[in-house]
Amino acid sequence: MKKRKLIILAITIIAAALLLEGFILKYVNDKNSDRTSKVLLDRVITVLDKNDKSEEALIKSLKDDYIVRAKAVSYIIDAKPEVEYDVDELQKIAALISVDEIHLFDTKGYIYSGSVPKYFGYSFDSGEQMAYFKPMLKDKKLTMCQDVTPNTSEAKEMMYAIAWNEAGNKMIQVGIEPKRLLNEAKQNEVSNVVADMPVYKGMEILVADADTKIVAGATDSSKIGQEIDSIDMRNYRCVEKQDGAYIVAVMVEDSYYL
Repeated sequence: MKKRKLIILAITIIAAALLLEGFILKYVNDKNSDRTSKVLLDRVITVLDKNDKSEEALIKSLKDDYIVRAKAVSYIIDAKPEVEYDVDELQKIAALISVDEIHLFDTKGYIYSGSVPKYFGYSFDSGEQMAYFKPMLKDKKLTMCQDVTPNTSEAKEMMYAIAWNEAGNKMIQVGIEPKRLLNEAKQNEVSNVVADMPVYKGMEILVADADTKIVAGATDSSKIGQEIDSIDMRNYRCVEKQDGAYIVAVMVEDSYYL
């Protein structure tokens, strides 16, 4: 009888020890998982912020460059007045300074010459894209460069830069199809950034637009396009954080803890 009690006591002690060990392991696993999730979360946010800043710097650099090209065309036309209405020569100048289009505007904002005759007659009142440059009419010292925008005539993605000539009697605009910028932007797309993020098995990363809540990037590409609130997270532990324009979530499967 005494031996039996000792056996039961021993079993009870072992069971309690195993149970305690289980609680300790769960606690350690939970802490490690939370720490890993937060590290991943911070890493995603850091990469997204870095890409946003890189893209902003690229856009600024291109704008400065395109304004210089618009001024260069202006100087060429001022030095060679005979090319002002010569479409062929203006097309050669465009090729020379590596722009796709040259447009000459009068003091009222109408295109009267350039390298693309089909645009003659368009003005700053012809559409929202062209209306962007209306401030030029009030300030002859102003230079402007537009972000990548579909142009008025063909909805083609373009960047336009404009400047007054020295005499202040015409504006010279150059148009560039910003392939380098568009390629860079494509590489920096949220979907590509998240797809390249390394994760452990049983973990997922989601990045959604903070306004629409639509998932723009995910390590599981099937979740892209879904609303983040509609995604079933019942079998996951989730760490979530909003940073600027993004909602970033790290999901960890319950099985990860096993």
